Amino acid sequence: MTPSTLSPTLTGLAPVLAPDTRVLVLGSFPGAASLAAGRYYAHPRNQFWPLISAVLNEDLASLPYEERLPRLLAHGFGLWDVLAGCEREGSLDSAIRKPAANDFERLRSLCPALATVGFNGQAAGKFAAQFAAAGYRTLVLPSSSPAHMALDFAQKLAVWRRLAEPWEDDPAAQAALF
Repeated sequence: MTPSTLSPTLTGLAPVLAPDTRVLVLGSFPGAASLAAGRYYAHPRNQFWPLISAVLNEDLASLPYEERLPRLLAHGFGLWDVLAGCEREGSLDSAIRKPAANDFERLRSLCPALATVGFNGQAAGKFAAQFAAAGYRTLVLPSSSPAHMALDFAQKLAVWRRLAEPWEDDPAAQAALF
């Protein structure tokens, strides 16, 4: 491999978290459009913002990006990725090389109210067992990526809505989400 064909090391986006975050959605790593824009789920065909809008019953997708994040946090939801950095050409998870995981040990101190972690797609979902072992409720969600079209929007939404469903171990936390 010549130096010109080496993938550059990419750095992910900062977490969107608050102390009262109860639900965290973890992606794998931002795609090229998101990295270029410095915004989560910036690709125009990514379905994240329409999906989360439907889950929260608030049209975040129509808001300017800078207004989406505070509204997301107001619902007790946060965003981050499982990877802090990697090498990758393009945007596909299958092209990720030399992955470096984010430091999740600090979640307990950053988000003491965190109860549920949703993983946006199978690549992120590989971390579900680690979070379940730490005591979090985990959900592996169908990917919102435009590359994942095995399910239509309604089918994806049916699974994503589970993020806002009550769970047995913490019904009070669920009531606080909305």
